[in-house]
Amino acid sequence: MKKFKKLAIASLAAGMFVLVGCNTEGTSNSSDERQTPNTSEITEEAKLEPIRINPSIDADAVIQSEGPHGETAVSASTLELTAEDIEKIREGNYSAALVMHYAGNDWSNAQINGLKTTFEKMGIEVITVTDAQFSAEKQVSDLETVMARNPDIIVSIPTDPVSTSSAFRRAAEQGIHLIFMDNVPSNLNHGEHYVSVVSADNYGNGIAAAEVMAEELGGEGKIGIVYHDADFFVTKQRTEAFEATIQEKYPNIEIVARSGISGPDDGLQVASAMLTTNPELDGIFGVWDVPSEGILAAARTAGREDLVITTIDLGANVALNIARGGSIKGLGAQLPFDQGVAEAILAGYALLGKETPSYVAVPALTVTQENILDAWEMVYSTPAPQEVQDAFNNNK
Repeated sequence: MKKFKKLAIASLAAGMFVLVGCNTEGTSNSSDERQTPNTSEITEEAKLEPIRINPSIDADAVIQSEGPHGETAVSASTLELTAEDIEKIREGNYSAALVMHYAGNDWSNAQINGLKTTFEKMGIEVITVTDAQFSAEKQVSDLETVMARNPDIIVSIPTDPVSTSSAFRRAAEQGIHLIFMDNVPSNLNHGEHYVSVVSADNYGNGIAAAEVMAEELGGEGKIGIVYHDADFFVTKQRTEAFEATIQEKYPNIEIVARSGISGPDDGLQVASAMLTTNPELDGIFGVWDVPSEGILAAARTAGREDLVITTIDLGANVALNIARGGSIKGLGAQLPFDQGVAEAILAGYALLGKETPSYVAVPALTVTQENILDAWEMVYSTPAPQEVQDAFNNNK
């Protein structure tokens, strides 16, 4: 990794002044100037506030996940950029590129929003957001195009850890600071090739999904698991956590079926076959929300409105079903907006030459019908869609 760029430290005495926006409707022509201060004399640094993830997130939550190489997690709640840090970063006129594996779902959009919002506060220009559409070949091509623009920062999630590794290594050797979401390319080293990797507490979210399942079943029954049949450590952690929690804490709940999916659209087919072979199932766990929508569709087709479904990730469709009191009874939610905030903070650390942890995680969040509206706002930093609000109010 390149030497961190030197940053000139601004002195308050240098008098960097900016105009601060004000409410013109409340402005008067009073001769008492003390009541209408000259806002041009307010320095930029005086306006800046430290950057952290949402303080409503439980800072004392125990992170259950380990990093891609077994690293102990550092909670994202411990990360912070001070006003002085932000002032230094703003002087650098830095740029960033977001090289996504896929940019068309709620999770990706929330991450992108968290990154853009935070980079704007830091004075860092986001020059492009790319969408590999789950294609490793396209992501490599995207990286080559981005590198030609020579950004200071790339935030990315590798579509495939092996086939994208060489391209990410070239970016690191070019001197670009790399921050990863969820996973790291093969044969890249922390501190040498990348700044850090940030994820949700996927193991903790798997535990949350298991606890909701167990409560809904009253601690007994037969269940199936729809897992991700791919070498992706975050989805593996979810399934491992769900299974371990059921097996260790709920001996009267039996896992009788396990089927893998290769992509998000396989949930319907896999769940339909599972319900046909195992009509006695009381519940099914889906590894994330989109395939769980397929599980829900399979349950409806089979006339199994009583089937209990739990999952990971608070997408709009599963949120609506939870709000209505449907078959999806709850889930463990990632906090992707704040994951994006954490990634941007770590980029700031790199620009400042600060030491960075190898693996950072954002705490897990249990979501049920009871807290669906508050959970949506915490996950996405915006109120729940009106349709979800209406469904909750009509079914609570």
